[in-house]
Amino acid sequence: MRTATLRERLRYAFDNTMSKGTRALVAWLGLATVVLIGIFSAIVLLSGLAPKNSAGHHVGVIRQLYLTLLHTLDPGTIGNDVGGWTFLVLMLLVTLGGIFIVSALIGVIATGLDAKLEDLRKGRSFVVEQGHTLILDWSDSIFTILSELAIANESERRPVAVVLAEQDKVEMEDAIRQRCGDLGKTRVVCRRGSPIDLTDVAMVNPQGARSIIVLSGGADHADAEVIKTVLALTHAPDRRPEPYTIVAEIRDASNLEAARLVGGSEAVLIDRGDTISRLLVQASRQSGLSLVYTELLDFGGDEIYFHENPALAGRTFGEALFAYETCSVIGLATEAGVKLNPPPETVLAAGDRVVVIAEDDSVLATAPTSRGTVDDDAIVAAPPADDRPRPVLILGWNSRSPIIVRELGEYLAAGSTVTIAADSGGPEQTLAGRAPNGLTVTFEPGDTTDRRTLESLRPGSYDSVIVSCYEGEVDAQRADARTLVTLLHLRDIASRDGATFTIVSEMLDDRNRQLAQVTKVDDVIVSEKLVALMIAQISENRQLAPVFEDLLGAEGSEIYLKPATDYVKAGQATDFATVVEASRRRREVAIGYRRVAEAGDAARGFGVVVNPPKSTQVALVDGDRVIVLAES
Repeated sequence: MRTATLRERLRYAFDNTMSKGTRALVAWLGLATVVLIGIFSAIVLLSGLAPKNSAGHHVGVIRQLYLTLLHTLDPGTIGNDVGGWTFLVLMLLVTLGGIFIVSALIGVIATGLDAKLEDLRKGRSFVVEQGHTLILDWSDSIFTILSELAIANESERRPVAVVLAEQDKVEMEDAIRQRCGDLGKTRVVCRRGSPIDLTDVAMVNPQGARSIIVLSGGADHADAEVIKTVLALTHAPDRRPEPYTIVAEIRDASNLEAARLVGGSEAVLIDRGDTISRLLVQASRQSGLSLVYTELLDFGGDEIYFHENPALAGRTFGEALFAYETCSVIGLATEAGVKLNPPPETVLAAGDRVVVIAEDDSVLATAPTSRGTVDDDAIVAAPPADDRPRPVLILGWNSRSPIIVRELGEYLAAGSTVTIAADSGGPEQTLAGRAPNGLTVTFEPGDTTDRRTLESLRPGSYDSVIVSCYEGEVDAQRADARTLVTLLHLRDIASRDGATFTIVSEMLDDRNRQLAQVTKVDDVIVSEKLVALMIAQISENRQLAPVFEDLLGAEGSEIYLKPATDYVKAGQATDFATVVEASRRRREVAIGYRRVAEAGDAARGFGVVVNPPKSTQVALVDGDRVIVLAES
């Protein structure tokens, strides 16, 4: 076995020291400077070569060390030297050595500063913020989330959102500025790193975060990355003892169970595919539903809050509907959980909270009771339920389509039919032998952007048409482009034939919504945006998770837009309190209305009015809709 020589050991120690970076290099140059000054000062002092001062004495040790240091640092010092040639040569050598050392020092410092600036550009410094919203990973949803958080944080003192993703820090900041614009008081801090790396996650200070959002990025195994990230948060060895508030996005429902195991009670999981599919199915049955959900989910209008009002203890839920003039009571939160639209005779106990739609939670404490007057003469009898079988056409196919078919089986009456047209055999292979709840499912292969294919399907013979995007097969813009072509053909066919059927489409990019409105489509579900809105809401108040679950589920109460003339007499002006009372008598909750005359006016919210004051005078006509929470 070979033994290292002393020279090799010294060289090894030197290499290890130099590998430590700028600090080690500066230390070595400093040591070289000290050695240089010491050697030449000793030569001058011991040989007596230094010139004498005005008193005829040689300078002392400290003075000589100082003079030699000046020669090392400042080449101009040599110009003032006097004495013999030997002394001048020695000072020249010191100056040359100093030039070499100072030049090297400048180079090392400049390189170190460049490296430090590069690290800062990459975003690798520790985040010292407290009470911030932490967003892990990157997707297009982040722009909507940040914009909504900026609105929600307008009343906060110094709101901060921190983003950790593997993208370049500068590129993230540029994209946020371009897509989000002015975020008001909210400051966004970006850091580059892996959300599944414990060291990188620790850099963004999850211990001090108020809430944590885990996005499903664009990786091939996005759900696996989300699960690893949640695991890194909840099972980190140095995690805080207090529970986190984590909102995580899952794309595939088959991964939900694993995500629940690692997230436990700290994580609220958003099933992206299931959420979008439910919205599409519900919107396919009633025009304008996506507008109502957008109004409830964004922070720009009215939102859902929980409020404990001791004055309501002992009163019924039906009476609580009129407890506020400018707020709409939609449910109860008790020890047993959250229940939307409970039976009107339900009595509120002490400590129960009402679930309300309000402009802001600050208005609840001082909100006056209803000032609206109920006009019994304006209320009409409820018509019989319409449970006819309905035909539905689905154009396009993606990973969410099986969930759409399943959800249609939950809502449609027995004997209903679903026809699926797509340019691949995916639907037939996926749903073979699995038609839910007695639905008759048929398959028609063909290009859904082709006019002849659409003509052969006779879309006018269906009650509703769902246009699914080809997500996953092409990029988002191309997928939306195919959807737009299909919508243009459908609207032209409907206009030519005078057919009336509901058209609901799915868009991936919110920037394409305005283009879709040109086709006069009944509802456009922007998948990324609506899911992002829900994530932002729950990150601010995790109690909203069961509310949204109830709203979107087939069980319990959902949002419906029902004919206004089924509740009040057409054209008769009455307070909105009358509409609330008409709905209460049917064990429903009225939260707004939609005017058909304004359905195409974006400036008026496409006719949708949510949470109007109870005393608002409305004269609803044939074609107008009442927005209610109901079980069917």
